[in-house]
Order: sequence, then C-alpha cells, then structure tokens
Amino acid sequence: MDAIITGASRGLGRAIAEIFAENGYNLYLTSLQETHLRKAVDELVNKYPAIAIKAKPFDLSKKEQAQAFGQWCLKNFSPDILVNNAGNFTGSDVYSEEDGALEEMIETNLYSAYHLTRVIVPAMIERKSGHIFNMSSIAGLKAYPGGGSYSISKFALRGFSVNLRDELKSHNIKVTTVFPGAAYTDSWASTGIKKSRFMEADDIAKMIFAASQLSPQACVEDIILRPQLGDL
Repeated sequence: MDAIITGASRGLGRAIAEIFAENGYNLYLTSLQETHLRKAVDELVNKYPAIAIKAKPFDLSKKEQAQAFGQWCLKNFSPDILVNNAGNFTGSDVYSEEDGALEEMIETNLYSAYHLTRVIVPAMIERKSGHIFNMSSIAGLKAYPGGGSYSISKFALRGFSVNLRDELKSHNIKVTTVFPGAAYTDSWASTGIKKSRFMEADDIAKMIFAASQLSPQACVEDIILRPQLGDL
C-alpha cells in the first residue's frame, strides 16, 4: 500500500504521514522546505523502519514542478492514496490585500492539487482503484473577515474536488474533500490563543485514515471538523 502526501513536513501533512506510516503504508512525501522535509523523514524512518519512505522537495505552485513530482512518484509505484495537502495562507480582506495575493493563493492551494492529480489519476484509472483527499478548509464553506483570496482558493479547491468525485466514481476511485477548522500547528503558535482552544492535527489525520479504510462500496465525500467551541 502506497500513499502520496504533499505539504508533509509539518502540521496537518506531517500528522497524516504519521498515521499512514503507522499503518504500514509506504510514503512518497514532498514539501517546499527541504530542511523541514528531511527532519520529518528522519523521524518517520526511525519510528517505522519496515516501510519505504521517499521524499523530495518541490514547489507545487509551479505547474512543471507539480507534474515532475507526480512523475517521480509514478516511476516507483502505483499509488493507493493521494493527499493534496500543500497550501499556504495569507490573511486580509479582498479589497485591501496585497496585489498578487489571489494569484499566489490559487497557484498554491488549487493549481498544486490540479496538476499533480492529473498526473496521478491515469494510474488509478488503470488499476480501477484509489482514493484522493483534497484539503480545503472551513474557509471553503463560509466566508469570514480577513479570508480574502485564501477563502476564494479554498472554495475553488472544493469545486475541483466535487468535479473529480463525479468524474471518477465510475472508475472506482474515491474523492474526499476535507474541511478542517482551526487545528494547532506552528502557524498558530504566535497568536497567544490557548492550545486547548484548537483541534489537534492528529484529529484530522485520524478522520482521513478512517475514511480511507471503508468498503469499496462506500465513499466519504466530505469531512468537516471544527473545534468543540466553534470556529476561531
């Protein structure tokens, strides 16, 4: 069993990589920052020596690099799981955000998944199996102050995922859109908000793994998680 996970060096991606490794999946990982990626791989290799873990840094916001990562993965195996988790955040209102914010968010949060998936899907179609998880956000369901182009990009990723679900169901390939609220990662550490107010990254990872283990006849289309006390 093999899983591709993007944005895998920290946060949600790191937690997702951990749970699939723990359950015997071979991993193909990428993230933008090579130092963080190597650290994550070293930790996983030490904990799970029985599985194969390969990793290489790519900037998936660039079409050519997203495609190259997919081709690099397919040279070695045919994936069972693809988790499109790579993404970035910029917080501001549409009317006041910096010029170029929309392009940056769309390229990172949507195009990365689009171009990588298009490389990987033919192998899944050939095998007539596979499961794709697209990491949207609560911001892809509901607008909020300061969401701006980040929210726009996550709404767009939701649309991409819904289309994939409809297109791939007859090929026996599952597609799940994940809508997490605030989970405690490095990006929240400097806010001063108590850690207890957030979900844990492992909460999202557990739900993704559980959805991947259902019978072939069942597909979880959407996973929505929020902190117990609601959105921040």
